[in-house]
Amino acid sequence: MRDVAIDGITLNLEDAVALSFGMARANLSDKAIHSMLASRSAIEHIIQSDKVVYGINTGFGAMSSVRIDGNDLEDLQANLIRSHACGVGELMEPEHVLLMMIFRANSLAKGVSGIRPEIVKMLLEMVNQGIAPVVPRIGSLGASGDLAPLSHMSLALLVEGECMIRSDSGWEKIPSTEALSNAGLNPVKLHAKEGLSLINGTSQMCAYLAITLLNMEKLVMAADASVACSVEAIRGSHAPFDARIHLNRPQRGQSISSARITQFVIDSDINESHANCDRVQDAYCFRCAPQVHGPVIDLLSETRRMLEIEINSATDNPLVFVDEEGVDIVSGGNFHGQNLALASDSIAIACHELASISERRINQVLDPNWSGQKAFLAKSEGLESGYMIIQYVAAACIAELHLLANPTTTSNIPVSMGKEDHVSMGATGTYRSLKSTQLLSQVLANELICSAEAIERISELPGVGVSKIIEWVRNHVSPFEGDRVMSTECESLSNNLLNGGLQAIFE
Repeated sequence: MRDVAIDGITLNLEDAVALSFGMARANLSDKAIHSMLASRSAIEHIIQSDKVVYGINTGFGAMSSVRIDGNDLEDLQANLIRSHACGVGELMEPEHVLLMMIFRANSLAKGVSGIRPEIVKMLLEMVNQGIAPVVPRIGSLGASGDLAPLSHMSLALLVEGECMIRSDSGWEKIPSTEALSNAGLNPVKLHAKEGLSLINGTSQMCAYLAITLLNMEKLVMAADASVACSVEAIRGSHAPFDARIHLNRPQRGQSISSARITQFVIDSDINESHANCDRVQDAYCFRCAPQVHGPVIDLLSETRRMLEIEINSATDNPLVFVDEEGVDIVSGGNFHGQNLALASDSIAIACHELASISERRINQVLDPNWSGQKAFLAKSEGLESGYMIIQYVAAACIAELHLLANPTTTSNIPVSMGKEDHVSMGATGTYRSLKSTQLLSQVLANELICSAEAIERISELPGVGVSKIIEWVRNHVSPFEGDRVMSTECESLSNNLLNGGLQAIFE
């Protein structure tokens, strides 16, 4: 099992996800430990000097002007965690909790949060041993940090609450006392500022957006694959993917999409067989696919750039800066998740658009006027419905995607007696976008099911890439031999898209 250094600087999404699934081990780097010790020393000096500094010896939020006696600072941190652990709703998936813990640990490892290395080491050891605190999903406003979810996470450090533990048979819920005791981990007492450092960050948002982004990077490729298959299924034109068109509108994502579609349909006997047909132009859902898919590729590229900066950033408040000239404790707003929230809104819209154009291609594959095949690909029209309801299900997914595409960033609600008067709602937005990717995967899976069936009824062979895609589809969905229940097959193909099965056949 490979090691991943947690240093607040070099973590990437793939390594973080590998850690959350138990496929790698996290280690706190020596450089991070050195930086953390320096900032912790600065905190201890402030406590001894009897200065009043927000987050160290004051109350929080609207009560930031209330000074706390030095003898009560440990109680202050424990009370902060307990009082903020009031999340509700369904529980976060254990792997998502572990990913949130990794991002929190990496942020603290930058060494400007004033937290002791042993606290971060305990978080990482819990990750390495597959111990995920039980965390209700709902409670963060995407500013002031993901306070409620991260408080539930932090309860386990105090040996309170419950944890999920990973085993060969799956996940089991047990009390935190038992989970940590079995792992040989001792409870901690949080010192001044440490509770605030643990919960005041964007880690839940980052976890959901990371999974969303990785899903989308698979699905945008799957969308191009679906276009290629459907073009072949209706004997459509390859001309819209001509590189010369896209060189004269040199948008990067558009060029990537068109080049990918071209590679899938290369050496197509289907295309050669209708070189002189009288069809002048295909519908926009085929002809404009690179122009629709391309902006999504560009969006995902920018989101990855932003997110990998975010997961290597200090997102709590206040921050502790130590240099040769002294120490500064500076209050700011790095906990605000507007960047993550806006990206999540855009991705939710992108999911809707990729699904919407995919459904239009399903419609044409099932329509005899375009495909030249029997309606809905039934073999006995009237007696059988064929793939009629495959399209209905895609349309139902799109209706849900339409609702989910509404922005969350416009839902600001001031809190904390007006002190925290603008929030991002990024936790809601990023989770919403994750759900959107799951719906999109089902629409694309349904398109592939229809196009694979239609192509197999054409005497000529499709492009080399399309042939490989159809072979992969057939690992999950049997050819149509008559009406049958298809839910399991549809969901199997959808899940395999999200798991990277389609990419794997081209590696």
